[in-house]
Amino acid sequence: MTDQQPATDTAADRGEAAHPGASRTATANAGRGAPCWVSLSARDLESAEKFYGSVLGWQFRSTTLGDDFAVALSDGKPVAGIGAVATDLQVAVVWTPFFAVPQADEAAARIRERSATVALGPLAFASGRALVAADREGAVFGVWDGRLPDGWETWHAQGPVVVRLRTRDAFEAAIFYGGVLGWAGDEPGGCSVSYENDQVVVRYRDEIVARLNSGAVEAAPDPRLRPHWEVQFTVPDVTGCVAAARSHGGTLIQRGTTEVGAFAELRDPDGGRFTVVTQD
Repeated sequence: MTDQQPATDTAADRGEAAHPGASRTATANAGRGAPCWVSLSARDLESAEKFYGSVLGWQFRSTTLGDDFAVALSDGKPVAGIGAVATDLQVAVVWTPFFAVPQADEAAARIRERSATVALGPLAFASGRALVAADREGAVFGVWDGRLPDGWETWHAQGPVVVRLRTRDAFEAAIFYGGVLGWAGDEPGGCSVSYENDQVVVRYRDEIVARLNSGAVEAAPDPRLRPHWEVQFTVPDVTGCVAAARSHGGTLIQRGTTEVGAFAELRDPDGGRFTVVTQD
C-alpha cells in the first residue's frame, strides 16, 4: 500500500491506517484471494493528481505520510492510492493490484515455493502487512493482509476497478495464483475459477473480480506484450477519457471492444499504463 509507513517508524508517523479513515473491515471480507486495492508508483504526486483528476474525474485526499502520498476518491469513495516513490525507489511508473490474503507471511512462502520472486516485504504497517512480488512470468502484483478503507464496500460492489492478467499461459497462471491466493480452495470465503470464452475467470460471490488471458510473451521488446497485470477503470465515456489524456500529455496505446464493452489502453506522461472501459 502506498499511503502508510512501515511499522518501524514512530507512532506519530504511522498513526494513520493503510488508507486514511480505515475501518476495521478485514481483508477476509474482500474474499480470500480477491483484488482489494490498486496503487500507482508515480514520479511526482502533483503531476499525477492533475493527470488522473482530469482523465478520470478523481479528487484526492492527503495522508499523514506527507506530501508524496495521496488517496484518489471517486464520488467521495477511495478508489486507488498514489505514491511519488518511483524515482526514490528506482522503479518504473506502474499500476499494481493488491490481493487480499489472511497472512502475508504465508503468501510470501507460497510465492517462493512456486519459484516466483518476493521483491519487497512483507512489511508491517499500521493496519496490516503487505508485499510486492513478481510471478514466474514476471507480472508484478501485491498482497495485503489487514484493514480496508472506509467506503471500500462501495469500491468492491460497484466495480470501478477491474484487473486482468496478460500472461503466456492463463491455465498455468491460474494454478500459480490459485496456490498463492487460495483460489478454488476448500475453505469458505475464497474465489472460484472457471474457463469461459477462452479466458480464466475468477469470481467472488458470483461477481467477476479478475480475468486471466493467454498470449503475452516473456521478454518481448514491447512491454505491452510482456506478462503483466492490467488495471482497468470503469468510466462512462471512453472517448472523453482518451481526449483528456491526450490533452494532458498522455498517449493512446490502443482501443477497441471486449466482452465487457468499449476500452482504451492509455499511458500517462510518465509511462504508467492503464485501461478505461465501459460496461454495456
